[in-house]
Amino acid sequence: MRKYRLMAPGPTPVPEKVLLKMADTIIHHRTPQFQAVLTGVNEKIKKVFKTQNPVFIFASSGTGAMEASVVNLLSKGDKALIIQGGKFGERFGEICRAYGVLTVNYDVVWGEAARADVVKDLLKENSDIKAVFSTLCETSTGVKNDIKEIAKVVKETSAVLVVDAISGLSADELKTDEWGVDVVVCGSQKGFMLPPGLAFLSLSEKAKKLIERSDLPKYYFDLKAALKSYAKNDTPWTPAVSLIMGLDSVLDMMLEEGMDNVLLRHARLAEATRGGIENMGLELFAKSPSNAVTAVKVPEGANGSAFVKKMRDEQRITVAGGQGALKGKIFRLAHLGYMDEFDTISALSATSIVLKQLGCNIEPGKAVAKAEEMFSR
Repeated sequence: MRKYRLMAPGPTPVPEKVLLKMADTIIHHRTPQFQAVLTGVNEKIKKVFKTQNPVFIFASSGTGAMEASVVNLLSKGDKALIIQGGKFGERFGEICRAYGVLTVNYDVVWGEAARADVVKDLLKENSDIKAVFSTLCETSTGVKNDIKEIAKVVKETSAVLVVDAISGLSADELKTDEWGVDVVVCGSQKGFMLPPGLAFLSLSEKAKKLIERSDLPKYYFDLKAALKSYAKNDTPWTPAVSLIMGLDSVLDMMLEEGMDNVLLRHARLAEATRGGIENMGLELFAKSPSNAVTAVKVPEGANGSAFVKKMRDEQRITVAGGQGALKGKIFRLAHLGYMDEFDTISALSATSIVLKQLGCNIEPGKAVAKAEEMFSR
């Protein structure tokens, strides 16, 4: 029987010790015992977000935190700038419009990164924009956006910057406070190495002021309620106790490794993946690639959907296909979270085998040879 490998950009593999921690006897969430765990988690997670501001935890997917950022910062009829270069940038716009927020769209060519100068021009043309929504890693295209430069531009205005770092946090650099990012949203099933089910949201002082004026409907995702509970090391609603116990274990692992080293590990795996892909004659899709996931153009004549299916069913490796307009045109190999060099080598080897089976002109061993060479340096 062949070992199963999860190489998609979320959910990602969960460390064995974290699985065991979550399987332990559950405790009640309104007890000193759980409050002590939550107090530690609230402090440790700030170090991952690189912020001194509160980081709230919700029992939802990352999209819940995206929605929370919209309904707490804005009011009906407000205007927001949406940087959309993929499915997840578009999602911010869809949430805004669902609540009656007017959107100005910066449509980035899929595969390219957003440009800070274009953001600056759009903010000048629309001085009444209250919030700018962007992604750190646009998971659907494998692109990393230059949040540092975008933040410089937004800081000069009254608008707040909201960043979807759901797949990028811990893989791509994000210095929340230093760069002036007002809200960062994230989810548990990516770089945090947990099952789906937790969403995170950090909040700056600048963003807090908008909360006071927001009139959009909200209940579960009300950040005013979250702030009151946070001050008491509590949660307004029932938290996902077992997932938070797992999060406590994950945060210890990440901080023991050191966040700089976590970033370096992701960069090392990403560079070897990209090197192996190019050495077998394939073309990368993203012009500014993220270290969370590598998007690869499907070779001409090959069936991208068949590739993903054969990888899953025959090689027992789950990778991601393209989304939306990219369906069947790209595939995506993750190197995110609980992964190491041998996961990367396995994924590259299987990619070579399957593409060869699909009739592509692939020379066996070239991808793995390049990755091994890069890892041995």
